[in-house]
Amino acid sequence: MKYNRYPSRDAIRNYFPLPNEIFQLGLTPGELAVYAFLLKCENRETYQCYPSYRTIGEAVGMSRNTVKKHVDSLVEKRLLYTEPTTVTLQDGTKRNGSLLYTIRPIQEAKEYYVEQQAKVNEEARLKAQKKHAPL
Repeated sequence: MKYNRYPSRDAIRNYFPLPNEIFQLGLTPGELAVYAFLLKCENRETYQCYPSYRTIGEAVGMSRNTVKKHVDSLVEKRLLYTEPTTVTLQDGTKRNGSLLYTIRPIQEAKEYYVEQQAKVNEEARLKAQKKHAPL
C-alpha cells in the first residue's frame, strides 16, 4: 500500500469560507481566531450560531474573559451582532443561555472600517495643521 502524503480533501465538508476582506480590517490575531471559529460554527442559511465563551475559548486556546473581550471588539467593528438567549430547565425555571451570534455581511464592516480610518486621518491632519499654524 502506497502512503499518500496529501489525502483527498472534501472542499464542502471539511472547510468553511473565510472572506478575503477580513485581512483588510486590522483585526488582532485573537479577534481573527474568534471570528474564524464563529464562521466555522455558523448555520449557512441563518448566519447564526450560539457557542458559549467556554467553547470558543477551548477551541482557540483563550480564557473566557479574553474571548468576551474579542467578541465585544468584533461587535464594535460590526462583524457580529449578539443577542442573549434563555434556557428553560426541566423544572420550568429560566436561565441565561449562550449568546446568539449573527455574522454580519463583511461589506458593512469594511465600510465602517474605512469611515473610522478617514476620521482618524482627518483628526491627525487637523492636529498637525493646528500645531504648525502661525501664532
